[in-house]
Amino acid sequence: MSGRPFVQPLALTLGEPAGIGPDIALLAWLYRHTARLPPFLLLADPVFVAERARRLGLAVPLATVAPNETADAFARALPVVDLGLPITAAPGRPDATSAPAALAAIDRAVALVAAGEAAAVVTNPIAKHVLYEAGFAHPGHTEYLAELSGRLFGAAPLPVMMLWSPTLAVVPVTVHIPLAAVPARLSTDLVVETGRIVARDLVGRFGLDRPRLAIAGLNPHAGEGGALGREDAEIVAPAVAALAADGIAARGPLPADTLFHDGARKTYDAALCMYHDQALIPIKTLAFHDAVNVTLGLPFVRTSPDHGTAFDIAGSGRADPSSLMAALRLAARLAGPRDTPAAAA
Repeated sequence: MSGRPFVQPLALTLGEPAGIGPDIALLAWLYRHTARLPPFLLLADPVFVAERARRLGLAVPLATVAPNETADAFARALPVVDLGLPITAAPGRPDATSAPAALAAIDRAVALVAAGEAAAVVTNPIAKHVLYEAGFAHPGHTEYLAELSGRLFGAAPLPVMMLWSPTLAVVPVTVHIPLAAVPARLSTDLVVETGRIVARDLVGRFGLDRPRLAIAGLNPHAGEGGALGREDAEIVAPAVAALAADGIAARGPLPADTLFHDGARKTYDAALCMYHDQALIPIKTLAFHDAVNVTLGLPFVRTSPDHGTAFDIAGSGRADPSSLMAALRLAARLAGPRDTPAAAA
């Protein structure tokens, strides 16, 4: 040990071992200087990570460390905190070790943050179907992190998914449910609670002074005065009024088809959308490689790349680490001292 003050690293999970999570973690460490990445540790099986590096032909030395040794090791090696679980999944082929390893990494990452041993959680992509087959009872990462928050921090919050990039920030009010189920799930209370969490974290995490929220309508043309559906007048509009009454700069419901062009994006800091694809199609079109998934409402910072496991290219050397590197940089920014007020997007 060098005797330097302990610098809290970012806790990076392995994600689905058979996916590209291991690949982009290795590449992120290789690009750490040019990408100006903060120190991070990888929660994984060191033997498995070494084998993936060998397969990819990447000269990445590994250092099995305790969390407080990360800063000293990071300059010379990728720091790995051993989960104590052997992993045998081959690229593109999840096996019986996949789900236990993915969940153990998430559990340990959150525990490290709760213990003050890590500054934030950065998660690599998981394969939900692999977890479901192993008995996982949550819709995805976000909901599981909320449960862990309840266990370790004493309260289970409403987790809110934001997709953030320098170009655009969007929040789906309803997330991983069938489109046909959206109108029944949508409520004024849900829109209001989501908007409050977004506004609070844009102030507290992103350092905005008074964030501006644009609220999309559910129906085409935001309902066209009721001709194309009553939900916008009866659910969304009262929610916008309630947010405005709270002192939040919210406006809507706005037609989604004109919400994402250059001029429109300059008028808000985040757009609240009523369903998954209404939010994710525009951001993945405009910022596919640098968008970051940020979970708002948690008592800690969590970011993630805005892509999936990409089984088809895992272990091939074709994975792009750009979104992971953006997630690492944003996690460090959000977990660090508050900046002066600035635009979130």
